[in-house]
Amino acid sequence: RRVPAIIGMEKKLVLIDGHSILFRAFYGLPDLTTSKGEHTNAILGFLNILYKILDEEKPDYLAVAFDTHQPTFRTEMFSEYKGTRKAMPDELRQQVPVMKDVLKAMHVAVIEKPGYEADDVLGTLATKAEKEGYQVSLVSGDRDLLQLASDKIKIRIPKTKRTGTEIEDYLADDVMAKYNVTPKQFIDLKGLMGDTSDNIPGVPGVGEKTAMKLIGEYKSIENLYDHIDELNPGKVTNSLKENKELAFLSKKLATICTECDLDFNFEDAVLGELYNEEVYKLFKNLEFKSLLSKFQTKEIDRSLKIEDNFIIVDELGKADQVFNGIMPMGEQPLGLQMIIENNELLGVSLCFGEKNIYFILKAGFITEEYLTDQVTKLVNKKIPLAVIGLKDQLKFLKVTENDPVFDNVIAAYLLNPLTDTYNYDDIAKDYLGMTVPSREDLLGKTGLKSALDSNLKGLSAYACYSSYE
Repeated sequence: RRVPAIIGMEKKLVLIDGHSILFRAFYGLPDLTTSKGEHTNAILGFLNILYKILDEEKPDYLAVAFDTHQPTFRTEMFSEYKGTRKAMPDELRQQVPVMKDVLKAMHVAVIEKPGYEADDVLGTLATKAEKEGYQVSLVSGDRDLLQLASDKIKIRIPKTKRTGTEIEDYLADDVMAKYNVTPKQFIDLKGLMGDTSDNIPGVPGVGEKTAMKLIGEYKSIENLYDHIDELNPGKVTNSLKENKELAFLSKKLATICTECDLDFNFEDAVLGELYNEEVYKLFKNLEFKSLLSKFQTKEIDRSLKIEDNFIIVDELGKADQVFNGIMPMGEQPLGLQMIIENNELLGVSLCFGEKNIYFILKAGFITEEYLTDQVTKLVNKKIPLAVIGLKDQLKFLKVTENDPVFDNVIAAYLLNPLTDTYNYDDIAKDYLGMTVPSREDLLGKTGLKSALDSNLKGLSAYACYSSYE
């Protein structure tokens, strides 16, 4: 885990409203599914927001709070609280436990408190952290949390769009500038105007502008009712007088609890290594290719023990030994991959057993003619071959429809024609239950021919994985 801020420096805590950000991400991004039909747009959007926040804040501590299924003290106070909300879509509901699994793999503290909402958990942690000298950034799509803003607690409200994530920031002064009330008075504002999303009734006939004017002048609902007789007669005044209990109830419903009894220590939220092996595997399974690039610059061991058996061959004598040592393996096909770029053969990869995995380079006396002749001999011996993408190799791999050649790409397509890629790492994940580095993981954007000079180890791993799968 990361070492927190140096003693004497201000510690920084980031708190995230889990369900709120998932909800925003779900509706901010188009529906995305894996090749197995698993919905992932909310998770991807959440992670994009998380990474953006972390890049900007560079915190020492991080925690995510989620709502629970149990009733809260607000529903006991007002049974219709949030009663008008539509049920969470199944496509989003399915992503919640997966999101929690991802956070757990990232060693991010996840907090829930039965009987309370995530807002209350966040409010408790934020105010406690402020008292202990932390600088706090609280991320949520819920403007109710503006009541927590201060000089040390910043409320960050993200908006997820196809073009990226935009974030509105509110400290205490920003709330005053936007709503003409202090953060604490924001509760009174909600008490008067209500909140349709939470089904907080408010006072009928009192909208945002009227509420802002009244609280701006009288500072609180309590003081407003102490001076109710000073108001000009009219519909609004009559409604205020007739709905006094509703106004005070609405204020209670809108007030975030900042004194939850939480079994939590801030040291449990120390930001650890987010880019670890378990997270990498989860991202591979979720098919988040855009996020896997984050692991390229991190110190993470993505290799499998099988890589210990990858052997580079660049001498003719050794190449002869490899080809001459190939024997029929019964029903088990020989893994073979012609490594080609721009119609140029760079080498041949062969796999005939867990410990016999070779990348034979076209180098020196190992010419293109030599390699194609050796492969043709294997074909003529009727040794079953397994390749990935036969069509792309036909220039150098001379086979007929009668030769025993198995194309893994065609097989994977027939099993699942809905996915858009059938690379060796996709096949390994979907049908072997293995998570292996992709070409991009191993080579980035480097071409195969360029990798001969700059990243031969990565090129060899790419070639060997291609024949191994």
